[in-house]
Amino acid sequence: MAADDQPARGHDVAALLLRATLGGMLFTHGYNKVNGPGGLQGTTGWFRSLGLEPAGLHARLAAGTEMAAGVGLALGAASPLPEAAAVGLMTVAARTDHRGKGFFVFKGGWEYTAVVGGTAIALAALGSGRYSVDKLLRRRTSGLKPALLAVGLGTANAALLLKLCYRPEE
Repeated sequence: MAADDQPARGHDVAALLLRATLGGMLFTHGYNKVNGPGGLQGTTGWFRSLGLEPAGLHARLAAGTEMAAGVGLALGAASPLPEAAAVGLMTVAARTDHRGKGFFVFKGGWEYTAVVGGTAIALAALGSGRYSVDKLLRRRTSGLKPALLAVGLGTANAALLLKLCYRPEE
C-alpha cells in the first residue's frame, strides 16, 4: 500500500465503522419494536399514545423502516436512501415522542434523535466507502448533494407523515 493511499483507507474504515454502528443500532431498534418485551402490540399502543394513527400501520412501518435502513447502512447499499430514512425516522421521533422534553435524552429530550440524524447526514456526505455494496456496484456517492438529499428526502417524508397521520391529544 502506498503512503498516499493511507488517508483513503482511513476514510473507508471510518465509513465502515460508522455504518456498522448506526446501521446495527437502527436495525436493533426496529427489531425490538416487533420482538421486544411488548412486541408489535406494545409498539402499536405506544404509537397510539403518541397520536400516530393508524397506530398499527405506523408501528409496522417504523419497525420495517428501521430494520431496512439499518441493513442498508451497515452494508453501505443505496446511499443516501438509508440515511434519508434515518433522518425521517428521527424527525418524526423528535416531533412526537421527544418534543417539549428538553435536550437530554435521559429526560426524554431530543439529544438522541439529533445525534442519530446528524450522523446519518454525515454518512451521506462521507459516502459508503470502499468496503460497501455501493462500491461493489461501482456507485460512488459522497459530498454535499447526497447529504442534502438525505436531509431533504428524510424531512419531507417526515413532514408529510406528520401532516397526514399525527393527531396528538390536545
